[in-house]
Amino acid sequence: MSYPDQRGDDEWRAILNKEQFRILREKGTEPPGSGKYDKHYPEEGVYTCAGCNTPLYTAKHKFSSGCGWPAYFDSIPGAVTRHEDRAWGMVRTEIVCSNCGGHLGHVFKGEGFDTPTNERHCVNSVSLNFSPEDKVVKGAGSESKA
Repeated sequence: MSYPDQRGDDEWRAILNKEQFRILREKGTEPPGSGKYDKHYPEEGVYTCAGCNTPLYTAKHKFSSGCGWPAYFDSIPGAVTRHEDRAWGMVRTEIVCSNCGGHLGHVFKGEGFDTPTNERHCVNSVSLNFSPEDKVVKGAGSESKA
């Protein structure tokens, strides 16, 4: 699949640290409970893609699932793309940033959480940045409202 942000691996390596590259570009996973946003529950703000700064989730989407990774019941409309993932001998739904294709994690349905969607977007903290404002800066001098 093609994404609007078409940077190559060398360009990504120049802006991402090794762990971000491993997770965002090589579909890695951080160890459970190790991420800085696992137990992060602000009342307001926006979680953005650590690769391209695209707004992905609002603080209001986040909930405590106890899974060891940040969990969201929904994303900002159009921000996240879903793909079937058959790696590791199972079928899961991978989620990526719709702008750059960066790997975020997986989405699970029907687990019984008391959320509006009954979905859990299980996201690597390394794939995210957080802005405490309801808006994030995208590029030089422009803003995108979430």
